[in-house]
Amino acid sequence: MIKRLFDIIAAVASLIALIPLLLWIAWSIRHEDGGPIFYRGERVGRNGKTFKIFKFRTMVVNAEKLGASSTSDDDERITRIGKRLRKYKLDEFPQLINVLIGDMSFVGPRPEVKKFTDLYTEEEKVILTVRPGITDWASIWNSDEGAILAGTKDPDKAYFELIRPNKLKLQIQYIKERSLWVDLKIMFLTVLAILKPGSEAVKAIREAKNNL
Repeated sequence: MIKRLFDIIAAVASLIALIPLLLWIAWSIRHEDGGPIFYRGERVGRNGKTFKIFKFRTMVVNAEKLGASSTSDDDERITRIGKRLRKYKLDEFPQLINVLIGDMSFVGPRPEVKKFTDLYTEEEKVILTVRPGITDWASIWNSDEGAILAGTKDPDKAYFELIRPNKLKLQIQYIKERSLWVDLKIMFLTVLAILKPGSEAVKAIREAKNNL
């Protein structure tokens, strides 16, 4: 109850404070190619219920039909404004709407596409018992996923082999230890990972998570 109340208050406050930036981003996306402002991909949420995620569109129209679901930094489908938005995670801001309506939380396991959740083991299915989030331990550990996938011939295969195993461990770990204090810590470190990716605090977190 406290977590949900925090999510609602923080989401409303954030959306109001970010109105000028959100409007500028929306205009920039529309101005570049005339396509839709938002990307509404389907994700799997709590209890296996699917929902449409809100993200600023950073790729060409119908990009999901032109390539893999995982995206590398050198993916030719990424638009000019999309590269700038992805660098600072600005494309994630519309997920505040998902938080507000209850599909997501500020902190929780990042929501996955169904083809990956269908592969969950019995142990991994615990990930679907909580609301997915905008950020979590895995987001800090792997804050530059696109760079890791850059240059790979099959981004989905690379994601499955290089990122997914540790990501799942971190998500399960979060569920076991989750609390309001842990959520606040993750939110602070997420901002730090975006603004100062080479900071000592972020390096320490990544090293600790790599040793799981």
